[in-house]
Amino acid sequence: MTRDAPTVCLVAGEESGDQLGSELMKALTAKMGEGVRYCGVGGERMTGLGLTSFFDMSDVSVMGLSAVLARLPLIVRRVYQTVDAVIAAKPDVLVIIDSPDFTHSVAKRVRRRAPDIPIVGYVSPSVWAWRPGRARKMSHYVDELLALLPFEPGVHRKLGGPRTHYVGHPLSEKAAALRPAEGERTSLTEDRKVLLVLPGSRRSEIDRLLDVFGETVARVVQDLPDTEVVLPAVAHLEARIREGVSRWQVKPKIVTGLEAKQAAFRRAHAALAASGTVSLELALAGVPMVVAYKVDWFFRRLKDLNRVLKFASVESFVLPNIILGTRAIPEYLDEEVQPDALAKQLKNLLTESPVRKRQVDELARLDDAMRLPDGYSQSSAAADVVLNAISARPR
Repeated sequence: MTRDAPTVCLVAGEESGDQLGSELMKALTAKMGEGVRYCGVGGERMTGLGLTSFFDMSDVSVMGLSAVLARLPLIVRRVYQTVDAVIAAKPDVLVIIDSPDFTHSVAKRVRRRAPDIPIVGYVSPSVWAWRPGRARKMSHYVDELLALLPFEPGVHRKLGGPRTHYVGHPLSEKAAALRPAEGERTSLTEDRKVLLVLPGSRRSEIDRLLDVFGETVARVVQDLPDTEVVLPAVAHLEARIREGVSRWQVKPKIVTGLEAKQAAFRRAHAALAASGTVSLELALAGVPMVVAYKVDWFFRRLKDLNRVLKFASVESFVLPNIILGTRAIPEYLDEEVQPDALAKQLKNLLTESPVRKRQVDELARLDDAMRLPDGYSQSSAAADVVLNAISARPR
């Protein structure tokens, strides 16, 4: 250690980063002792564990282009304020946690002004799917990268990114809450079939997918009338979802809150989902699914450019497919997202078909594919990399 009471600076930009940061703080304190000092940017979890936050994290925790533009002057000020505060704190290590637009802006400037401070990135940007050139750029200001997905270290080696360590995904440690106890998920031949509908966690996703998902559900229930449709809604979009599904021919049961969502996962026989982390949740729960996504007009133009410039590094946009190296989960993008096509796949998954069996068998491999060495939790594995970065710092 560089001093008797090490200083760890952690910079997060949203709630999920605050959660990762708080677990990392617990693991670091367990390994370094109560004398460690924490500063940076964090939310309630991190500040509750003793982090002195340079400002309220909500200042930079915004989603959506319009919201970012409206708050851009404040966000820019917070970037420079954070850099100045990090330099003044002279930490033994800086850990930037997800939210790359904010945290990487901080890291680049800290590296230029104080190149002796080790910088650890926690959560890799999706360089495997979009703008792979970011990996090489990151290698100039990130010394060690903590990856949540097992294929990411190989991707960064290929792309010239920073040293990357797979430390596990937090969902793996919470999978038990998504998996059914005996009797919770009934046999397809014995009881009502339960279809989950998950149209996204952002307003833009809801706006693009909700209507086509409603048409898909109507087609499924027309052929499989004993199907119960359940839609777990995120709280901040519940009103928008209720307004949208009021036009559906088949009305879903809308549930809110974490416990209700987990209970729905444990009962579900199949799911129709927007692309995103929820596909990994469903896979860990053993729920076969169909995944769809529509990008907005701006990114659709960039996607067309993508094909020309060959920016993309993988052939799938569904996380479990990428992790398992399979295409067992059907995926539909943009103009492919049509009710007839989606409904046909879902009906296969709601019956004892070879298609369903193949996907269920593939999903059963996920635990092994994401397992860490025995005795390691995600936060413990992450903490060890941070400690190594501190130890390797030139004295």
